[in-house]
Amino acid sequence: MRYKTRGTCSSYIDFEINEGVLTDVKFGGGCSGNTQGIASLVKGMKVDDVIEKLKGIRCGYRATSCPDQLAKALEEAKNS
Repeated sequence: MRYKTRGTCSSYIDFEINEGVLTDVKFGGGCSGNTQGIASLVKGMKVDDVIEKLKGIRCGYRATSCPDQLAKALEEAKNS
């Protein structure tokens, strides 16, 4: 799936969910090292656990962040 991010340096997040587990994540843009790190850490985790850990994280003065946007993308995918 592809999620168009809002309010972050990354412009989109591509991800795959298999049986409630996040199996692949790729950010388009953003801080390369940080987004690669996030993607590596959450791969293989249950979607609900990723949402719980990442939801609400802010980037500096912004109301959101790349991790928060991933949580929103996963919530949207779960509810569709």
